[in-house]
Amino acid sequence: MPQATFHFPTGFLWGTATSSHQVEGSNTNNNWSAWESEPGRIKNGHTAGLACDWWGGRWKEDFDRAAESNQNAHRLSVEWSRIQPRPDIWDEDALDHYRQMMRGLTERGMTPMVTLHHFSDPLWLVEQGGWENENTPALFDKYCAKVVEALDEYVNLWVTINEPNVYVYSGYLNGGFPPGKNDMASAFTVMRNMLRGHAAAYRTLHRLQRPARVGIAINYRSFVPARPGLPTDTWMAKFLHSNFNGFLNTLVDGKLRFALKSDSLPELIKTQDFVGLNYYSRDKVTFKPLATNDLFHKLSYPKDADLSDTGFIANIPEGMFEGLKWAKRFGLPVIVTENGVEDADDDLRPRYTIQHIHQMWRAVNFNWPVKGYFHWSLVDNFEWERGWTQRFGLWGLDTETHARIRRASVDVYADICQRNGISSEMVQRYSPEVFEKLFPG
Repeated sequence: MPQATFHFPTGFLWGTATSSHQVEGSNTNNNWSAWESEPGRIKNGHTAGLACDWWGGRWKEDFDRAAESNQNAHRLSVEWSRIQPRPDIWDEDALDHYRQMMRGLTERGMTPMVTLHHFSDPLWLVEQGGWENENTPALFDKYCAKVVEALDEYVNLWVTINEPNVYVYSGYLNGGFPPGKNDMASAFTVMRNMLRGHAAAYRTLHRLQRPARVGIAINYRSFVPARPGLPTDTWMAKFLHSNFNGFLNTLVDGKLRFALKSDSLPELIKTQDFVGLNYYSRDKVTFKPLATNDLFHKLSYPKDADLSDTGFIANIPEGMFEGLKWAKRFGLPVIVTENGVEDADDDLRPRYTIQHIHQMWRAVNFNWPVKGYFHWSLVDNFEWERGWTQRFGLWGLDTETHARIRRASVDVYADICQRNGISSEMVQRYSPEVFEKLFPG
């Protein structure tokens, strides 16, 4: 049996990722709390409720679990609606709460990566039109300045906005996220304003903190034609790639292009220090001329795909390599800011994790500048419009008692973090079914 280890560079970041609304609980002042109260918005009528009770202090035990399993970093977000509960009020107690959390990470030897906007908006901002309001980028910039001043002692690795492409598509084109619109003009406006907000925050962060490293986390989705020989499928796959994954192009040339609209935003040029890559799966694209509500296409997975619990994710690790190759072209360091799979029984997660990290190693082996990996997620959390029906955590969560449930994947990932790599021995132990794929005889 072949014996080998796929090593990563010294100083590589190994962590998990979370977001405020999904883990904190007890927040009734943002648009997601309001959205959850509307019948039919969330699967099975679920609400975040106490979530993982991080606002109640249980972040301490979860940070202990992360540190004890050899993680050296953690990505988390701060909640705008807590820090600025009303337009004219800053909540210093909330800022102190976040300071304690950042201190808790550094005391455990873990590097904090802080996301400043992860899908949720304060209710007062929504009342002013949210990201459709041309004043929102300036308001976001002011909020970011307040946060960096408060957390400067502990944090210099920042994500301004998480998955602006998902925020726009889900909130303004397919209606699954608040505000539930299907309006191309609104989508373009929100996209432009989020990018303006990012650029303003980028400059503010660097003005206030010399060592700041700032980027956007993009949900990279791999699109391939379902029928490669058919020009319409090929064109639609390229169209979706350009429009869904194209946000970062604006930070290179200052040109925002979306569908048939465009705008010049020169202030966006060179406003990222790294590329944050979120990758989960790959879609086959079929052109459907009559599917007007689905933007003339259908997405699917291969018939023999290795599927997650609900069929939401297919285990297609090659797409990770493709995403890293795409990110590399920006000429900046790349951090995998999210990657994971819903798997309540923890049958798929071990091989999914190992295979995707192996693809990341392939990129590193080509000397591509991949600097870190954050697994989604540390513990089961509230998965937006899908509620509690999907379980992404290395640790399970009993939503009734809030007890944490240790899954075997905790040990898989702990082994990877400790070794700073993947060994043949650990693959044989945790996921023998993929051994020959990674270590051919």
